[in-house]
Amino acid sequence: MSEPSSRPAPVRLSGRSFVAFVLAPEAPLADWIASLDAFAGRSPGFFATRPVILDLSRVPPDAPLPDLLALLRARGVHVVGLEGVDASRLGPGAPPSLGGGRPAAVATPAEPEIQPAEAAPRRSLVVDGPIRSGQSLVHLEGDVTVVGSVASGAEVIAGGSVHVYGALRGRALAGAGGDGAALIYATRLEAELLAIDGYFMTADDIPQAVLGGAAAARLSNEAIRVSVLDG
Repeated sequence: MSEPSSRPAPVRLSGRSFVAFVLAPEAPLADWIASLDAFAGRSPGFFATRPVILDLSRVPPDAPLPDLLALLRARGVHVVGLEGVDASRLGPGAPPSLGGGRPAAVATPAEPEIQPAEAAPRRSLVVDGPIRSGQSLVHLEGDVTVVGSVASGAEVIAGGSVHVYGALRGRALAGAGGDGAALIYATRLEAELLAIDGYFMTADDIPQAVLGGAAAARLSNEAIRVSVLDG
């Protein structure tokens, strides 16, 4: 039997980015929780495996933050970090306070500030084939075009617009980098969820007149509007 090595095992550090969603509660918190419950009821399991950043900058200073965190945990919302508040207000065991993130619907690694003229050009992603149930396609650098269907239980997340040349039965989240001008197109709209720049519309809210046909969704006055595409 060989003698164990006296050399200590190396410690390896590497960077890795994950997609996280930001929840920003607002007063009155009871109404906000009720809205969250309504959303979760129409899109069950949406937060089941997702890391969430909790932005508490809009919550009043006297709000019972530990109670709010407990309510979210009871609903299966996995809060991994806090923004807009000192974590000590939530007591021991609270998620850490985070800083340096960009103001966006999807959390991304902090980047140095640059002038708009120096910004890297957007890159579009084209997927030639369907997105199957359980799959999650994330492309924060620009538009996503799917030449095929997006199945129920699947999702497409784009920093720009989402184009689906097929049936959109799953979830489409456009403008995930804070782009309120992003659009969602589908040649057959049957979506579980539409979201643009953090504003969302669930299946129950999509007008019956546009279901099953070609349609476009856009953000207008902090609400998603869906219209039929002629042709």
